[in-house]
Amino acid sequence: MKNKLISLIAVFSLGVTAADNEIYVDQSGTGANIDLEQLGISNIIGGLGSSAGDLTAFDLDGNAMTLDINMIGATNKFLGDIYADNFTGVYNFTGGTNSFTIQVDPTNANSSDGSNQNVAVTGSGNTFTLNQGTSAIAASLDLDWIIQGSNNTVTSNINIDGATNYMDIDGSDNTVTYTGTGVNASAGGYFYLDHTGGSRTFNIQQLSTQDNDWLKITSISGTAASTVCVVQNDQGTSTSC
Repeated sequence: MKNKLISLIAVFSLGVTAADNEIYVDQSGTGANIDLEQLGISNIIGGLGSSAGDLTAFDLDGNAMTLDINMIGATNKFLGDIYADNFTGVYNFTGGTNSFTIQVDPTNANSSDGSNQNVAVTGSGNTFTLNQGTSAIAASLDLDWIIQGSNNTVTSNINIDGATNYMDIDGSDNTVTYTGTGVNASAGGYFYLDHTGGSRTFNIQQLSTQDNDWLKITSISGTAASTVCVVQNDQGTSTSC
């Protein structure tokens, strides 16, 4: 895999060190095609502080990228920053107690328009965070989550102008915290949550300041205790959630 990746990317480094398996990525260049797979437990694709062998990086810079991640096992971590327009991200996780934290253009240094991201999760006790864009620059993002399992936690903050966020969750005791913001007067945001399972906690806030937002929630949870809080607000101060 190492030789294949180096031949595709202008600046790319890959290192494997301690603690089960670890991948260090620092990539720059347009049109990269990156495919990473880890099988087992306590593996890391690192950035954002990492740990174990102390990695850092997982820093992807460049437009029109394709990033395909497969992590199969438990207590794995996928952590890092992406700076790119018009990129495709496909993230597959099978197993429990995995951790995923991704930021797309967190400093507004580039842009994060036009991306298509798909997160597929099978397992329980996982924690996922995906934050995209600052200053309303996640226009036309297409984000899809398919989560099968219980006790998973999903947190997502998106400057959502003209973007869509779709979640399909099947399982009990899952928690979703989603905040969609935006300031563009010509583009709103759309969020659709389709849930089947037992107890759940949903905290949804759509806060576009100059446009309409759309929201659809379908949830079947029987008699299980649940908390659902939705705020749509284009001005003022929320009094709930």
